[in-house]
Amino acid sequence: MRKLLTISALMLVVQIAVNCSEDPTFDPDGIHQASDGPTPFYLEVPANFPDYFLDKDKRLTEEGIALGKKLFFDNILSKNRNVNCGSCHFQSSSFSDPRVRSIGTNGEATTFHSMPLFNMAWMNEFFWNGRAKSREEQALKPVVNPLEMDLSWDEAVSRLQEHPEYPVLFEAAFGTRTIDSNLVAQALVQYELTLVSANSKFDDWLKGEYELTEMEAIGQAIFNSERGDCFHCHGTVLTTDNLFHNNGLDSDEDLKPGLYDVTGNEADFGKFKTPTLRNLIFTAPYMHDGRFETIDEVIDFYSDSVQNNRNVDVLMEFAFQGGVRLSPFEKEALKSFILLMTDSNFVQNPDLVP
Repeated sequence: MRKLLTISALMLVVQIAVNCSEDPTFDPDGIHQASDGPTPFYLEVPANFPDYFLDKDKRLTEEGIALGKKLFFDNILSKNRNVNCGSCHFQSSSFSDPRVRSIGTNGEATTFHSMPLFNMAWMNEFFWNGRAKSREEQALKPVVNPLEMDLSWDEAVSRLQEHPEYPVLFEAAFGTRTIDSNLVAQALVQYELTLVSANSKFDDWLKGEYELTEMEAIGQAIFNSERGDCFHCHGTVLTTDNLFHNNGLDSDEDLKPGLYDVTGNEADFGKFKTPTLRNLIFTAPYMHDGRFETIDEVIDFYSDSVQNNRNVDVLMEFAFQGGVRLSPFEKEALKSFILLMTDSNFVQNPDLVP
């Protein structure tokens, strides 16, 4: 493991179907060849973010990132060549999906609402139910999932190997024209790691470069105290603890398995991953099943509609009374603080898409 950058510790405060399979301007002679070695790329990490680590053999390169971006937006990895990763992860939605469920290659809806893809360098488990334990596994699973891309990796590799461009691109990125699923996953992850969102008023405030308005200050106090009780799960610079919780969404009879499907541990029944609150304005609808259409509905839920089910998290100690019981004014103040976490530049950055 190599430490890429030393940064300050955590602060406890808180499209569709773009087919890129052939590029008419592709010039094999212009590709940085493996004999020269791929060009190192150093991720620019915000000063207020924690350290992150990459394995020595998984360092970022310009060629690997470019390959990953091409693969991310290429229909070649779907059974019917009609969807790609970007079909469920739109930049305008902070690389999430504005639909409650995404639609896969066979026209079927996915199981969960699409989670946003950014700041993945600081994550260690992925998907709402934690079914991927590494970034590479996160990249591999959607390709073979019958509700998503529904393509065997044997067929996917065969398509890429026979493609007029991809063997050259893999050689530039990894020093070999022999393609396998592991290298595909590594390329996709290299691109995904460049999706860093940290340019919001919230970040400016953390760095002492922005002064909260009176309403935002009230919202911050609610967020970061027992009054709103948001900080237990969202009180880091990443605005997620990257853990799994049963947040009282459903009664016992309606409770969905969540993490239990992965661990088989009864104590995990009803637990889902804590999503980041960054760019919340772009990532509607909300929760693992997309049941809430607005931020106001989410705040109303935590205020007034929490279910005291059998596995509700111990952090949700207010579940017995149905929520934290905020006044209308407190709800507006809390929302004003959460909206400070909006990074509009991220959803408009042309360098992140083809």
